[in-house]
Amino acid sequence: MMQLTLTLALALLAVLCPQCGQALEWKLNADDGPDLGRQMAVHLAPNTPAKVQEAAARAVITRLIGLRSYSQLFQVAVSKEMAARSFKISMLDNGRILLTGWDGVCVCKAFHYYLKNVLNKDVDWFKMRIELPSNLQLSNVTIESTSGSPIMYHQNVCTWSYSFAWWGFEQWRRHIDWMALMGISLTIAPVQEAIWTEVYTEMGLTQEEIDDHLAGPAFQAWQRMGNIRGWAGPLKPKWMHFQLLLQQEILTAQRNLGMSVALPAFAGHVPRALKRLHPNSTFAEVQRWNSFPDRYCCGLFVEPTEPLFQEIAKSFLSRVVATYGSNHIFFCDPFNELEPPVAKPEYMRSTAAAIHESMREVDPQAIWLLQGWMFVKNPFWTTDMAKAFLTAVPRGRILVLDLQSEQFPQYELTQSYFGQPFIWCMLHNFGGTLGMFGSAKLINSGIENARRMPNSSWVGTGITPEGINQNYVMYSLTIERGWSSSSLDLDSWFRDFALTRYGVQDERLEQAWLLLKNSVYSFRGLQKMRGQYVVTRRPSFNQDPFTWYNSSDILEAWHLLLSARAIIPLEDDRYEMYEHDLVDISRQYLQISADQLYVNLKSAYRKRQVTRFEYLSSKLLQLFDDMELILASGRNFLLGNWLEQAKRVAPEPEDLSNFEFNARNQITAWGPDGQILDYACKQWSGLVRDYYRPRWRLFLEDVTVALHSQRPFNGTAFKQKVSQNIELPFSNKSDIYPVDPVGQTWFISQNLFETWKALTRDSQFLHNNRLLVPKKLGAH
Repeated sequence: MMQLTLTLALALLAVLCPQCGQALEWKLNADDGPDLGRQMAVHLAPNTPAKVQEAAARAVITRLIGLRSYSQLFQVAVSKEMAARSFKISMLDNGRILLTGWDGVCVCKAFHYYLKNVLNKDVDWFKMRIELPSNLQLSNVTIESTSGSPIMYHQNVCTWSYSFAWWGFEQWRRHIDWMALMGISLTIAPVQEAIWTEVYTEMGLTQEEIDDHLAGPAFQAWQRMGNIRGWAGPLKPKWMHFQLLLQQEILTAQRNLGMSVALPAFAGHVPRALKRLHPNSTFAEVQRWNSFPDRYCCGLFVEPTEPLFQEIAKSFLSRVVATYGSNHIFFCDPFNELEPPVAKPEYMRSTAAAIHESMREVDPQAIWLLQGWMFVKNPFWTTDMAKAFLTAVPRGRILVLDLQSEQFPQYELTQSYFGQPFIWCMLHNFGGTLGMFGSAKLINSGIENARRMPNSSWVGTGITPEGINQNYVMYSLTIERGWSSSSLDLDSWFRDFALTRYGVQDERLEQAWLLLKNSVYSFRGLQKMRGQYVVTRRPSFNQDPFTWYNSSDILEAWHLLLSARAIIPLEDDRYEMYEHDLVDISRQYLQISADQLYVNLKSAYRKRQVTRFEYLSSKLLQLFDDMELILASGRNFLLGNWLEQAKRVAPEPEDLSNFEFNARNQITAWGPDGQILDYACKQWSGLVRDYYRPRWRLFLEDVTVALHSQRPFNGTAFKQKVSQNIELPFSNKSDIYPVDPVGQTWFISQNLFETWKALTRDSQFLHNNRLLVPKKLGAH
């Protein structure tokens, strides 16, 4: 068992043991104390019988490989006699493979290990079925493994809006299966609106006042954190009831596998109308978030030291536990991108203590799961402020998600969160945007650095993207690195990724992924990466695109992928992933080319080169047409799927328009007047054709008119024009978009490769015989 060094000499912490129902004590010792992380994993684990976990794990395997005759080749067993968070693979005398795990999740992790490392097969968010050969011969292996990360965490509160907003249980079923195969042991379940409606109604609020507070179905994450109120609502009771029942089903599936789930607690944010009922209580008005207008911003924050806070917290949390059960872990974020009302350490200390006490009132063994995002690049959180907040709660009763460890690790600035246990997390993605990007080397070294840091209180590894369904390779890498107790050989890992993804060992495929590893997945900077590239940003001359790799590496990787088509059988289950990757790398190179075209367009404008500007404009519009063409050929790059899913879950026919409005607004204007414009942009077919291209066409036309008339381009007038004519109207449209791909991906991609590889040799594109390119970041 891994030794975890802590400076919490002889600190005592009592945590309820779900297995025995008794309060246990553990001792934290700087020299030879037990591993806090593994103890937390044990004591947070659901009290699910081994037989139930075995049945759940067996069902995951059956769903994954299909035929029951294949699934019977694998036997499963759950044993608490094993080391926590471990598995063993062995062959029985009858020729079957025995998968033994500490819980159902570890059994599934064992199966995934065998699948990937012995059978050379793997899964993906988009691919949760595996075809096994008819003449399958099981290899006689004995493998034992214990997770290097006592806790493996997945999800972000925002993922529930950016990716999960329209999911039904079938989609959740596949995702939970994936989580189990990855060894995920801790997650969250944030659905709470039906419960809040009950609480607020009991307190005396009218339905209209509640409707004014609860945000629409695509924006619930930010209403829950107090950032906005009421935007894109109202929420219908039928929708809230559906969500509640869905979350109960999700929780059952997760706990049946042995996963621990954190439930929502009260953070202090309430409707403005509550002041009418409690005029003598102390409320603070929440600061305006991202310039949202009064109608949709600035809810109230109940002072945690107020009796009213404890009253509401107890009413809410007791209902949460009664509705969803409990693993004795609860999450809430009182100051997510919001500044606390009082800038004094004493206030922060009393606030944190009161919030945790409200959890303990309902569950004496409560652990508070806290996002560390509020500390990131926020000057409010001085060392004194952060220390006062974090140490107000007994050590071990706060578990911090260090939300963006790969770029802005806060555990280094907070002295390992002043002794509170934390999870090293890769955030990576904002808004569910697309664009190849990642920091493979930093992830490989960062987890180990956090573990070995002097006086570290590290207890696990997590993936916390705001949106999924992009850059799967980075999440697969982080999860495997988290399970491993030592650093990975990245070159070998990426070669294996190519093998298990496509099912063939081929130098071209391996070299393509090594080129990607050393280019797009080698980012080491401190720049904010938000996926907002030239193609998806509102046009202007104020953009400053940059890169950290050579575009020629992406072109070569693209060529290598194209050349390997013949070795991947069309009927193979992995050809779909091959086509997905062709769409993605084609999209990526076009994205890069748009950046190059943009810097040359800007140069042509400043030098008043009218003919060159017009030529480059035509090339950029052609690029949008080509991007639309390749995206339309990929099942996972269609706007139609997002919109149809939203409409499918609308509770009543009269709700269809609002659900579609929610889906459209989130990925474009993000607010009533474009408050967070393009934050959740998507390079999807349909969106490129009807939103991004029209914006650029309007911009290029207006600039061309300005050049011909020899007057400056009016950027302010254009902003108003594009907002009123294209951006805001898009949210209210009702066009129907395809939900099935169109065209043959390989042929489209091959044609685009031949077209765009010649870009740098285009004499009309060059300026003084050279290509202007986005600035390249220096080495870090």
